[in-house]
Amino acid sequence: MKLRADAVLFDKDGTLFEFGATWNAWGWAALQHLSGGSEATLHALAEAARFDLERQAFRADSPVVAGTNREAAACLASVLPERSVAEVEAYLERSGAQAPLVEAAPLVPLMAQLEALGLALGVMTNDAESVAYAHLDHVGIRGVFDFIAGFDSGFGAKPDPAPLLAFSDRLGLAPDRVVMVGDSPHDLNAGRAAGMQTVAVLTGPIGAEQLAPLADVVLPDVGHLPGWLMAG
Repeated sequence: MKLRADAVLFDKDGTLFEFGATWNAWGWAALQHLSGGSEATLHALAEAARFDLERQAFRADSPVVAGTNREAAACLASVLPERSVAEVEAYLERSGAQAPLVEAAPLVPLMAQLEALGLALGVMTNDAESVAYAHLDHVGIRGVFDFIAGFDSGFGAKPDPAPLLAFSDRLGLAPDRVVMVGDSPHDLNAGRAAGMQTVAVLTGPIGAEQLAPLADVVLPDVGHLPGWLMAG
């Protein structure tokens, strides 16, 4: 059977895990914690993070959706003069590792299916590497990946294609035999810039109309990936 690719590189949040179900409750708790009980500070933090306090949900244009953990920390620290970016970043990393994960599709059987097809697998997230390891460990899939990188792993961060090319280089594959799967323009722009195939999923806060122009295909979630790969 001929597959469309030899390897798949996944984004993490909004791709392997439902973004809203996983991160909105965490975001609400984090903003409350950082506000120290001040209503004015809570509103300032929510504005900086593009977090809708009424819906208790991140807006699609939030820097938390596609940016790095450091970028998220910087936007929050901008309204917390008594806290450094490093301090806020450390808090986000510690608390983020404990976020209530909701899988976008049953991940253990999905990864087993992809492995059975002979595909090499990786994860490249703009979250911290330590958080990626914690989340993949928690759902029991860390061991299936040949490559796991965060924004702080030394390869750079999306939308720069460098961390994606680090994956294909490690495997000795031509980039056009790799599929980048993600839920944001950062993921897909990085994939396009790297010369990879790009698959968008709709388990993040960004809609198909924004993602479709950057993707070879738009899928409801990662559970539909094997069917698309085998249709090649």
